Amino acid sequence: MAPRSHPTARQMRLGAELRKLREAAGLKAREVAAFLDSTSTQMSQIEAGIAAVSAERIRRLGTHYGCTDDDLIDALADMAGDRVRGWWDDYRGVLPQVNLDLAELEHHANFLREVVTTYVPGLLQTSDYARAVFGYMRPDLSEDEVALRVEHRERRRSVIENDDPTRYDAIVHELALRIRVSDRHSARAQLRHILEQTEREHVTVRVIPIDQDGFGGAGASMMYMGGPVLRLDTGLREGATGTAFIDEEAQLATLRILFRKVEQAALDPGASQNFIRHLSQEL
Repeated sequence: MAPRSHPTARQMRLGAELRKLREAAGLKAREVAAFLDSTSTQMSQIEAGIAAVSAERIRRLGTHYGCTDDDLIDALADMAGDRVRGWWDDYRGVLPQVNLDLAELEHHANFLREVVTTYVPGLLQTSDYARAVFGYMRPDLSEDEVALRVEHRERRRSVIENDDPTRYDAIVHELALRIRVSDRHSARAQLRHILEQTEREHVTVRVIPIDQDGFGGAGASMMYMGGPVLRLDTGLREGATGTAFIDEEAQLATLRILFRKVEQAALDPGASQNFIRHLSQEL
């Protein structure tokens, strides 16, 4: 199989986890290549996510590395065996790779947690809201390019709206709910949409009021995607330099702590629904 020219974040994660296992075993890439009757170049490509690797080979490597975490090896083997084309592939070469990577990671996540302080979370945005955000933040985009991004964002919602939905917990700051990215009508429709989504058993939205004491997390926006095992969780942070996926255990542990801290500052789900209804009535 020819090497991939543009591996996805999930494919690179699989390779990175195999590299971590090899390094933990104290083995060089050339030593493992000899064990597999392969080459150092191919090993490097596998660990970079550039070359595919079979589930059977992953199990052989797990045994060779002396890994006793059977659940981790099973999860990695499942990742290797999952080569089904997803809806996000329709946008390959049309939208930035990060858009595709996020949709794929959300699709495979066991649960999703999100903290947002400036905008309504993407998974909860209406089409009008998303169009206003993209049009404002990227004035260089044509109408067609904006439309593609809005369409992609709409399709992302399938993870919480399909027949087998993913658990989704969002914490949103009051400021994000009050900012009118478009007009009064769209803002009211956006708040109603959030309330409708909270009627789903698997969706929880909690609000941090602006007058909440002790909340220092104005820059705390993040997404946390649960993997099949704790080690394969993935975080996402957005900053001035772009979007970064996080997979190092220490950083993931920090995100978990941060989420719990932000959670302590938020209203409970019922009070949050009432809060959002009140905001909608104010408009």
